[in-house]
Amino acid sequence: MLVYLICFAVSWIFAFFQLYYLSGLVLLLAAGFLYYYDYHKSGNLIHLRGLFSAFWVGGQGIACLKLSKLQSDWSLLTWSCFFLAFMGFWITFEIMERLFGEGYRPIRKGRRGKSAARPLFVGVVVITTISLAAFLFEAAVLGFIPLFVRGVPHAYSEFHLTGVHYLTVSCVLVPALSVLFFLQGGSRRRERNILVLVMSLIALAIPILCVSRFQLIFAIALMVFTYCAYHRRVEPWLVGAAVLVVIPLYILLTVARSHDIEYLNGIFEMKNSKMPIFISQPYIYIANNYENFHCLVSALPAHTWGIRSLFPLWALTGLKFVFPYLISFPIYVNKEELTTVTLFYDAYYDFGIFGVVIFSCLLGFVCFLLVEKVKDMRNPIGYLLYGQMAIYMSLSFFTTWFSNPTTWFYFGVTGLLAFYCSKRS
Repeated sequence: MLVYLICFAVSWIFAFFQLYYLSGLVLLLAAGFLYYYDYHKSGNLIHLRGLFSAFWVGGQGIACLKLSKLQSDWSLLTWSCFFLAFMGFWITFEIMERLFGEGYRPIRKGRRGKSAARPLFVGVVVITTISLAAFLFEAAVLGFIPLFVRGVPHAYSEFHLTGVHYLTVSCVLVPALSVLFFLQGGSRRRERNILVLVMSLIALAIPILCVSRFQLIFAIALMVFTYCAYHRRVEPWLVGAAVLVVIPLYILLTVARSHDIEYLNGIFEMKNSKMPIFISQPYIYIANNYENFHCLVSALPAHTWGIRSLFPLWALTGLKFVFPYLISFPIYVNKEELTTVTLFYDAYYDFGIFGVVIFSCLLGFVCFLLVEKVKDMRNPIGYLLYGQMAIYMSLSFFTTWFSNPTTWFYFGVTGLLAFYCSKRS
């Protein structure tokens, strides 16, 4: 923690004197150290605090480089929010670890419990069938499949039927469930094993047909993280291999969405106009989220006192159609096309800097519970839940995960699967 405090202070000083490269570099080094601290002691490649430290602090370091004309100097309040968001999470986790944790003990080799391969097989088949049916229904009603539409950069955004689309995107859970199925021993019947593989391919094909880069990356990342959570001690090359698989698929879907280099460069407004797109695109998708948070801090006229954060309740219950004012709050971003924000955007929108602190502490508490529980997990669906949280911590710079109804829909499906597995295995 002392390393972070020093690096944060030095980074702020460098930024104050507009030494942006040095400001970013210091935080990137701090992020690497913080991740290694948790990984080295736990042996857990996807330790939740380690992931949050690496990607939240590392993302801020990338943003501090100021490589785009869209970026500006942050106010003291913005810096304070970023600082307290990390401190609240890290300190809460540390306090809980010291008071109630069992320490970084060796993995217990005890029996995991009876195989849950059969209920997992049912889950794979049922979710894939429902997801495919929902996708075909949306395609029939809307009259198009995004992959086959040309010249429309936002075809996926229009491929959405209220309520139905939650079922369509539930396919992202299937590859991870398939991994758990085989880790639990699979089936003695070859046709069932083959069917699970086919269902996984269908589940991965749906995001491709929707040209949803995010859903495809989410599905692959969840599969890898679930595997890592199950084994806990996994070689880092596995994550690197998954990244190598994702990169060409990401590029192909970018082309399929009619996002050419000229179009993207026009949006990103990089200071170096000759910067390769494979650098500028991931850079802006990380850095600009912190800029959007700064826009919120600078422009927000009044707080919403919990209404923003409760958006999943308004959406999943349909109350947003009855009381439209519940969702009639503007989003403050520095460019219309770049609408991704950080994990703490809605917390600040609702309660300001105090909301950021409270939310970060709550998040640290929940992550501590999961890190402790995964050491002796009996229900295999617990690893799926851990994998989801690992993604949310890794993409803490990306969006307000817990104000997103899709996230809670995934949690709901995961809860049903956990209950079903506990009763059937």
